[in-house]
Amino acid sequence: MSPDIPVLLWILSAVLTVTGFAGMLLPLLPGAPILFLGLLFGAWADNFQYVGIWTLLLLAVLTALTYLIEFVASALGVRKFGGSNRAMWGAVLGGFVGMFFSIPGIILGPLVGAILGELSLQRTLDQASRAGFGTVIGLALGVAGKLAIGMTMIGLFLIMRFVPL
Repeated sequence: MSPDIPVLLWILSAVLTVTGFAGMLLPLLPGAPILFLGLLFGAWADNFQYVGIWTLLLLAVLTALTYLIEFVASALGVRKFGGSNRAMWGAVLGGFVGMFFSIPGIILGPLVGAILGELSLQRTLDQASRAGFGTVIGLALGVAGKLAIGMTMIGLFLIMRFVPL
């Protein structure tokens, strides 16, 4: 391998890792897969000498786990505050539409979607508002879970790379 290639791979690794971690906060970016790619390029820069296949498989499982955490947290948030299935689907649809409207849309989209989902079932505004609030709580918990997994991924990579075993 040319001496310049590992340097380029490390630069690409750093850019993708930072972008991926930021994407854990911003739903516009697929944060976990980008973070995984960044760590993969870091492993490649060292010819997979320190971070091998088993570590990369574990990082891939953690990447997939971020999506499960996000889904479960949102669903539990709606359910915990008395929301229906229609409120959950309204939150999902609202989240999709909201992501085209920056940060306020990302928060308000699921909230409005859950409220409209509940109102479509002839629920009171109070019941619908509680389901919407549960959606926002679920989103916050999902982001916290994704950030924890992202930090775990980076920590695992750094341990495998820099701590002699």
